[in-house]
Amino acid sequence: MRSRITVVGAGNVGATLAQRLAERDYADVVLVDIVEGLPQGKALDMLESGPVVGFDSLVAGSNDYAATAGSDIAIITSGVPRKPGMSRDDLVMTNAKIVSGVTRELVNHSPDCILIVVANPVDAMAQLAHAISGFSRERVIGMAGILDTARFRTFIAQELDASVHDVQAYVLGGHGDTMVPLTRLTTVAGIPVGDLIPKERLDTIVQRARDGGAEIVNLLKTGSAYYAPSAATAQMVDAILHDTRQVLPCTVRLQGEYGVDGVFTGVPCRLGTGGLLEVIDVELTDDERAALHRSADAVRQVVAVMDARRSEIDPALQPML
Repeated sequence: MRSRITVVGAGNVGATLAQRLAERDYADVVLVDIVEGLPQGKALDMLESGPVVGFDSLVAGSNDYAATAGSDIAIITSGVPRKPGMSRDDLVMTNAKIVSGVTRELVNHSPDCILIVVANPVDAMAQLAHAISGFSRERVIGMAGILDTARFRTFIAQELDASVHDVQAYVLGGHGDTMVPLTRLTTVAGIPVGDLIPKERLDTIVQRARDGGAEIVNLLKTGSAYYAPSAATAQMVDAILHDTRQVLPCTVRLQGEYGVDGVFTGVPCRLGTGGLLEVIDVELTDDERAALHRSADAVRQVVAVMDARRSEIDPALQPML
């Protein structure tokens, strides 16, 4: 029986993700949005591309979560996108109310699904979805580090006129401003990147990766990134549905790993059937560990804001910290 994937949010990220998943031809896709006609129209357009592209996945759009029943994976992309000058933290209360309602609907109709959270600020929204759903930590995963790592790899490849396939890197920590790139472990065709790029220039590249989302927001003026975020999310779905056990940087609830407990932050994760299979323990330097802890503390601060106003988000929401 073909798997079913729900994508909530028919905006740029959600619609592009639905298209990527449909074209993989391994699952049927349900696209959900509150705007009447929007998910139905986009889904029908995608479905009609099947004979040309060569996929048989069914793609359906709906404003009713009943259509999502029995989903194996549910992906939350819905929320208000960042505008120029807006930090991810500015989004927190608005998107928290959206993510809370969406999570309750998904859990009601697909109690056995795996939740992938893309809505920003993603680390805090994943923490919220975990609290609302009551799922184990293995079944609530945020998309973050894959995107940050992809941006970092892209800029290094551009700097060296190298293939991105030869650039191996990991970015840990919170998504965006507090990300922790492991430059010490970054290689290009097996050569440490520090042997190829001077430290001052490498620091500039790191900062550009850290500001990658804001750079695109400022260029687009009326939107935010969606091609790379949707590709990163699809890679997570591939690993889970195909049980590849691939190690990818994702945001998960840590339970003492890296000295962090009870908060979502980005670390290397092995993904497969059931979602999170294992948090990979990479040996960090003191500076790297301190940076990761600062990143986790930044997530705690955002979650604390939601905790203090949780009755506005969901009257039944229990403390998250």
